[in-house]
Amino acid sequence: SLVLFSYNNLGSPIRFFFLNAFTLPPVSAFPTVFSSSLVDHEVVANYSHLFWVKGSQPDLEPYLLLAHIDVVPASESDGWEAPPFSAKEIDGFIYGRGTIDDKSQVMGILQALEYLLIKGYAPRRGFYIGLGHDEEVSGYQGAMNIMHILKQRDAQLSFVLDEGLAVLDGVISGLEGPAALIGISEKGSATVKLSVSMAPGHSSMPPRETSIGILAAAVKRLEENPMPRLFGHGPERGTFEHLAHKFGLPMKFIMSNLWLFSSLLGRVLERKPDTNAFVRTTTAVTMFNAGVKVNVIPALAEAYVNLRIHSAQSLQEVLDLIQSTVGDQRVKMELVNGFDPLPVSSSDERAFGFQIIKKTVLDMFPTVTVAPGICIGNTDSRHFKDLTNDIYRFAPAWFKPGDAQRFHGINERISKKNYEELITFYFSLIQNCDIQKLPDPHSSVHEL
Repeated sequence: SLVLFSYNNLGSPIRFFFLNAFTLPPVSAFPTVFSSSLVDHEVVANYSHLFWVKGSQPDLEPYLLLAHIDVVPASESDGWEAPPFSAKEIDGFIYGRGTIDDKSQVMGILQALEYLLIKGYAPRRGFYIGLGHDEEVSGYQGAMNIMHILKQRDAQLSFVLDEGLAVLDGVISGLEGPAALIGISEKGSATVKLSVSMAPGHSSMPPRETSIGILAAAVKRLEENPMPRLFGHGPERGTFEHLAHKFGLPMKFIMSNLWLFSSLLGRVLERKPDTNAFVRTTTAVTMFNAGVKVNVIPALAEAYVNLRIHSAQSLQEVLDLIQSTVGDQRVKMELVNGFDPLPVSSSDERAFGFQIIKKTVLDMFPTVTVAPGICIGNTDSRHFKDLTNDIYRFAPAWFKPGDAQRFHGINERISKKNYEELITFYFSLIQNCDIQKLPDPHSSVHEL
């Protein structure tokens, strides 16, 4: 592993670790975390990690900070400006696989806790830190086993905070200023296999229709008939209503009156792939397999379709729509895996977790607009939905135009300044969570 040191404004070292696979930084990197009597640590499923930081007031419901230490593959030959596991610094940015997803959160949480413990801080509200090792393949070993351990201990969580959305600066067309979107739900997901089986034959005597032709026609019908437009029927509506005042006319008027204009806005958003994802369940044919020889008509053709399910639909509704759209009994449909959209977490004035995260963001970035959002991708936080009603997906990573393509792509990076902001965010969040309860709405005096 490679360790880089930078220094914050107080002269304290900030450590950057970029490690292959699912390695956790060595104990020597955070000696206070691993030696403090306030912190219990255990290894879960050989590679994941669970920390329990004891609170002085056990009657306060704990929360969970979640991150993952695994990364998706990367190769320098793909066109990286720096080797993807080198953590090379270029013009104030640290380049490396995992700098966004998700080593910066792993390190930010541990570094913040290390600083707090060194300062002699002892939390009032206890909290867990869960670091899974297989989030990129759904978290069935890491997060799932952490969840089982907490369930066995009858843990009930005030909220969970995981990766997900970020601070978007110049990304949303027409929006004045940056916006911090806190994910309050995730779209559902499904992978469906479509297949056609027919008798094989010689290409010199082809039938009128082949397995490839039948399946290709079915796939074409799916692409030509997208899932219904559902904008305004899920949590995406709240996102645009919260941001409405930051748009100029006429968008400000339209977004402030979605009861009337949601259909119109949905038609605008569906024109681009990145915003169409907020409008409906998306359908993507990702694999198509058939044939082994150029002069043989194949017996079997298979296609895999990946769907991200809108919050207003269920998995079963989507499967029924696929069946009716394909409309051909010769095409067999099989659900490989899938799950419904995640429950929508609370984001009103009484939502403890949401308001604490919002306050922490605004204390750091007063000019940012904070709004609830929805994750179109999935995280392993969904495994904790039986332990809490509120799961939030956010880290204060700043995304500018073009940065989203670095996510799981080439030249993934984070600025040194933004990494320090991540540490500060968790440093402040942990302390902000120590209040007993939120103030009454509109109260002028409160613990925060």
